[in-house]
Amino acid sequence: MKLLVSFALAVAFLGANRSFAASSLPRSTPESQGIASSAILGFVEEADRKVDSLHSVMIVRHGHVVAEGWWAPYAAGTPHELYSLSKSFTSTAVGLAVAEGKLSVDDPVLKFFPEDAPAEPSANLKSMRVSDLLRMSAGHEKEIPISRELLTPKAFLAQPVPFKPGTRFLYNTPATFMLSAIVQKVTGQSVRDYLEPRLFAPLGIEQPIWDTNTQGVSLGGYGLYVHTEDIARFGQLYLQKGKWNGQQLLPASWVEAATARQTSNGSSPTSDWDQGYGYQFWRCRHGAYRGDGAFGQYCIVMPEQDAVIAITSGLGDMQAVLNLVWDRLLPAMQPKRLSADKPAQQQLTARLAGLSLPPAKGSATSATAARVADKKFVFPANEQKLESLTLESGANGTTLVLRFDGREQRVACGAGVWTKGRVQYGTFPDRSVAASGAWADGDSFTARLCFNELTSLLTLKLHFTADEVVLDPSISNAIFPGKLVRLTGRIE
Repeated sequence: MKLLVSFALAVAFLGANRSFAASSLPRSTPESQGIASSAILGFVEEADRKVDSLHSVMIVRHGHVVAEGWWAPYAAGTPHELYSLSKSFTSTAVGLAVAEGKLSVDDPVLKFFPEDAPAEPSANLKSMRVSDLLRMSAGHEKEIPISRELLTPKAFLAQPVPFKPGTRFLYNTPATFMLSAIVQKVTGQSVRDYLEPRLFAPLGIEQPIWDTNTQGVSLGGYGLYVHTEDIARFGQLYLQKGKWNGQQLLPASWVEAATARQTSNGSSPTSDWDQGYGYQFWRCRHGAYRGDGAFGQYCIVMPEQDAVIAITSGLGDMQAVLNLVWDRLLPAMQPKRLSADKPAQQQLTARLAGLSLPPAKGSATSATAARVADKKFVFPANEQKLESLTLESGANGTTLVLRFDGREQRVACGAGVWTKGRVQYGTFPDRSVAASGAWADGDSFTARLCFNELTSLLTLKLHFTADEVVLDPSISNAIFPGKLVRLTGRIE
């Protein structure tokens, strides 16, 4: 998907997979909003060299999108998992419910779940308030398990509370789940449904997906899927103190409270995780704040620069991309409009028109490919329930034919490109995927499967001998259910 830095390219953007609502942010050139195109180009080039790996970036200045890009196979029209960036949306739901008089941040948590309370609640549990959940200061020593099957109000309330609530910071995803459960209790709607007319629809956030626990409660602390521009709009709403298109969607007082330093969480001047925590928002260096999620899902709001930066990624080092923002983009934000620089804009557009995560490297075919083509390799019983594997060669690449637990799945692996499809690999749920494959040497084939609604990249290395194949799977940037182990299959 091409980076849009001019009104001419905006036409192509409107032809993407989704229909963009009238609430879409206006587009502008970087120079028109006080940023040099060359500085944005430097940011992207350094990210490609040093950061593995960005999926998308959108830069908003003075309410205008000045640059946006997606690294294939990620695309503007595909929703992306937010992980803990979901928390900031849950906080917003709490703020709206408070504004409607349905609860107070000073309400005790036990008030909402008398049927789930322990028989003899501790004094600390009795004193735990909604504000303690918001500030990640519930008084716990550790989190309870966060799987959707185990996450319930009863399990949360059964956990020991050894510290006085409000006195100790502990990043606590189940605490955010409890905020979601409280909103559902007082409104009769899941957080996703409650936010639909109050936040999602006004901002033009179309068909957001939010996973639930087994009781139908939005997970709150994670599980939300939206598009990159949706993240940018959300940040712009907060930058504008809760106002959108002339309407006050969210009280300005809530925005101030949610993004202020509500609790201390460290003292390092070089860490963006030690600058304080608000109501499900992190404070940043340089007077900024953010919502963020695992592997680098960011909504960065920079009030002093009147800017918002939305990023999705599959990062191992989350601080690295923030450092790039501070080092490359922050100094480039000038107070006044810059002179037009068409050559720089064209260079930026050209650089980002072909953004892509690297596909599998190697040759499209080999002598071994011809020898093993259409041969079925059968595996002994295993935890992944992989029964057999077959390679089919074609003009556009290789197709992996995988049989899991009686179900055959075909994964087309493009040669030097990403080819889209779907797959359910082992215990990993059925998902959209883009795959590429290549022969790294004469006897080894590597398939890269990018789950392009998630952060996950699954690599399958296949080494063939005379009558066997050794399958060595690995996954990066994922919270993967089950284990991935090396398997050996034999020709049937």
